[in-house]
Amino acid sequence: MLLDKFIKAGQDFLGCKFPIMCGAMTWISDYKLIGALGNAGGFGLLAGGNAPVDVLEKEIIATREYTDKPFGVNLITIAPVYKDQLQLVCDMLCQLVMFAGSIPKDTEIQRVKDTGAKVICFAPTAPLAHRLIKMGADALMIEGVEAGGHIGPVSLTVLLQQILFEIDNVPVFVAGGIATGRMMAHLLMMGATGIQMGTRFVMSKECKAHPEFKKVFQKANARDAVATPQFDSRLPVIPVRALKNKGSKEFLKLQLELIDKLEKKLIDQQQAQYEVENFWVGALKDAAIDGNVQRGSLMAGQSVGLVDKIKPIQGIIDEMVDDAEYELKRLNKILIER
Repeated sequence: MLLDKFIKAGQDFLGCKFPIMCGAMTWISDYKLIGALGNAGGFGLLAGGNAPVDVLEKEIIATREYTDKPFGVNLITIAPVYKDQLQLVCDMLCQLVMFAGSIPKDTEIQRVKDTGAKVICFAPTAPLAHRLIKMGADALMIEGVEAGGHIGPVSLTVLLQQILFEIDNVPVFVAGGIATGRMMAHLLMMGATGIQMGTRFVMSKECKAHPEFKKVFQKANARDAVATPQFDSRLPVIPVRALKNKGSKEFLKLQLELIDKLEKKLIDQQQAQYEVENFWVGALKDAAIDGNVQRGSLMAGQSVGLVDKIKPIQGIIDEMVDDAEYELKRLNKILIER
């Protein structure tokens, strides 16, 4: 296959057949999804999130029992249980750790590498990408603002030019708005070591997400996946991309009401910020696991407009690979003819 020469670096780094990664999705990326992805030739990441250490430990053990293929663990550096999770992945000799959320300490990166594991760090901006490499990151993950869940500030097209085109001393993986093999082919030709998808794998038979959650994804358009806005600097809002529903509309109203109360000095800033942060507590589980799609958080990337069918993981991987190979052959034919 023409694809072989473009995926060699990703195969070597991840230790899997195809450098197609499944992003770590809280409440969703469990051992069955990650194990199925590994068995299909891809590479999955368990979501550390806010999971208690004993829960994450059980998921790592269950994944190892489900598949003998490699997988990683994603740690959120700002999570309350982060330090305990970090100790756990080191003690359990996990093969790959991805740091997300904020900048990990260089000592934390080295601590993981000392166990023999590989480290990937999210790089939402070009300056941070160079900084993370100096701190010891083995590879980078650049994720565009098109992605679902907690997002960075820059679009993937800009990050490709600022980071992928400029950095060649470490592998660079790409995420955000990707859902087709043809797009994967172009990213690999640009120099990407591999790709990561989340929304696409939600629409898999092995994904534990509630049927109502998936049904909303099937009907959604790309424009329905919007980022939560911030109306006032006094009430910081961490941007999250999710599908519009009653919950998201109520969140907008809440911000406006709190700003009005602040102006009238009916509430202090600390109280207002607490209400902002408390609004979405448990909302992702409400939607993804319990099926409350009206008021729960429907985290999804804009690639939701490209997926409308539920397929087995193996079918998704096969389709990605076949379509990537088709695109490479199509482009090769064009280049030869010209």
